[in-house]
Order: sequence, then C-alpha cells, then structure tokens
Amino acid sequence: MRLEFLENGPIRVEGKRFVVRVGEKEEVLERPRVFLCRCGGSGNKPFCDGAHKRIGFQAPGGVLEVESD
Repeated sequence: MRLEFLENGPIRVEGKRFVVRVGEKEEVLERPRVFLCRCGGSGNKPFCDGAHKRIGFQAPGGVLEVESD
C-alpha cells in the first residue's frame, strides 16, 4: 500500500477497493484512489473536499509505503 502526502494537501491512497468504516456506517468504494483529509477542515471527513485550499493549510509532502509479508 502506498500513501502519498501531497504538499499542502490531502493524503492520496492508491488501490482498487476501499472499505470505509465511520462509527456504525460502512461503505465500500470501488475506485483507483481516494483522497483523505489531513487539514481537519473537510465537511466530508475522512475524505478531502478541498478545504485545505480555503483555510491555507500548509504541510510538507511525503510518501509512506507499507509492505506486507
């Protein structure tokens, strides 16, 4: 799994199928990528809605790669 922290923006997660659980709600997403909020301002958490641009969020970019055995 690869997570890319976009400079001044969200976290991009690449995949094929995502299972999102928030509280009692579960949603399955069949898509190649999702963008997760890291600024805290999204009205659609855990997903990015572009709030980082409106609030002037700043953070460096980076990559986290998770390898499974």
